[in-house]
Amino acid sequence: MTWDPKKYNEFKEERSKPFLDLTSHIVDKPNLKVIDLGCGTGELTKKLSEKLTNPIVLGIDNSAEMLAKAPLGSHLNFEKRTILEQLENETKWDLIFSNAALQWIDNHNELFKKIISRINPGGQLAVQMPQQNENILNKILLNLVQEEPFSSYLNNWTRPSPVLTLDEYAKILFENNCKDLVLYEKVYPLISANKNDFFDFISGSALTVYQERLKPNEFEELSNEFKKRIDTYFPVVPSIYAFRRLIIYGKF
Repeated sequence: MTWDPKKYNEFKEERSKPFLDLTSHIVDKPNLKVIDLGCGTGELTKKLSEKLTNPIVLGIDNSAEMLAKAPLGSHLNFEKRTILEQLENETKWDLIFSNAALQWIDNHNELFKKIISRINPGGQLAVQMPQQNENILNKILLNLVQEEPFSSYLNNWTRPSPVLTLDEYAKILFENNCKDLVLYEKVYPLISANKNDFFDFISGSALTVYQERLKPNEFEELSNEFKKRIDTYFPVVPSIYAFRRLIIYGKF
């Protein structure tokens, strides 16, 4: 995927709120060995490191554009690789953290088992993901790309969300010896101040997988039709977009 740090960070404040909720569940201990899976620009990785007592923190991401913005920090490092590549490494961690990244990886039943296998005894898992299957903009986009001419442009390729239900994550974590499980869905409302605010928000994330598969003129056509459908659903400004996210925390 091709990421635009500037576009992604236009909604920095909105993307920071679930980070604060997620980190509120983490139990601080001295000298934790921490990894942030899909760290993006690393700005929130640094904030995580500052919340902990003398941790050693590694942020990994597969976007060179994002990592180019990564901050410097004591005992804070960043490396370019995919999450799946990282999980092939048998290194174990005291805290595995991931904020709005795992929704881009398929087969969450196997993914979460693999992640849990990389946690030290007594370690923690903290994950936040958009609940894409429930969010209206994701639904509008998925329906749109299955219509002509976009289905032909994409050779009938779509990117359905792999995000599971709360019950399914609870079952996976319970069956893999999770203790003190915290699992909930929370709405982080977005209020539009301008006509294209909701389009701009999703264009920095879910729309990118289609952009990289389309010719510029095809993507422009998709974008224009997507904007029209967003306007139909949200005909007035301001409007509220009830953006749902999953918070997952557990000890092992």
